[in-house]
Amino acid sequence: MLDLIILSLHFFVCFLISVAIWRGPKDVDLCSSSPGTVEMEPDGLILIGKEDDIKRSQRITAKVNGREVVVFYHEGKFHALDSRCYHEGGPLCLGEIEDINGQACIICPWHKYKITLETGEGLYEGINPLEPSPTPQWQSKGVKQRIHKVTIDNGNVYVSPPDLSVSFDSDYFADKYKNSGDLAMEK
Repeated sequence: MLDLIILSLHFFVCFLISVAIWRGPKDVDLCSSSPGTVEMEPDGLILIGKEDDIKRSQRITAKVNGREVVVFYHEGKFHALDSRCYHEGGPLCLGEIEDINGQACIICPWHKYKITLETGEGLYEGINPLEPSPTPQWQSKGVKQRIHKVTIDNGNVYVSPPDLSVSFDSDYFADKYKNSGDLAMEK
C-alpha cells in the first residue's frame, strides 16, 4: 500500500512539474542553463554570451533579430544554426551531437534527422541498388539548415545576423516561431 502511495505522489509531482513548464513564461530559454543576454554591437554582430559560460553549458539558445538560434560548443569549436529543425521544427537545442563520417551532426530529437553543425547539410543513409552488394552510405540532401557565423572576441561570443538573400528549408520554422517568444519544446 505504501508503494502505491509513493508511486501516486511521484506521478502527481511529475504532473505538476510538466504543467509548470507548459504554463511557464514563454520567453524563457529552455535549452541552456544560462540564457544569453542578446545585445546588438555597433558592427552589426549580436552578443550571445560569455565564451566560458557557453563552453561550460555546451549550448545556448538566443534570439537573433527575433529568430531562435542555438549556439553549440563542440570539440573546441563554436557552431550556430537555426534552433528549429528544417523538417518539422523540432528543438535542435535538445538534440544529441554525433560524429557521422567525420562530421559533427546534431540529431533532431523529434524525428532523428541528422544535420551537420559545420554546413547545415541534411544527411541520410542510402544505398545504390545497382551495386552487386549494396551497402548503406551517408549521403547529403544539401544544405537544409541555416547556419550563422560565430565570432569570438575578448571572451565574448557573437553571432552575425542572417543573410536573408538566400533561403533555406529551416527558414519556414524560424519565421513560424519568430518573435512569438514560444520556446516550447514539446510536440
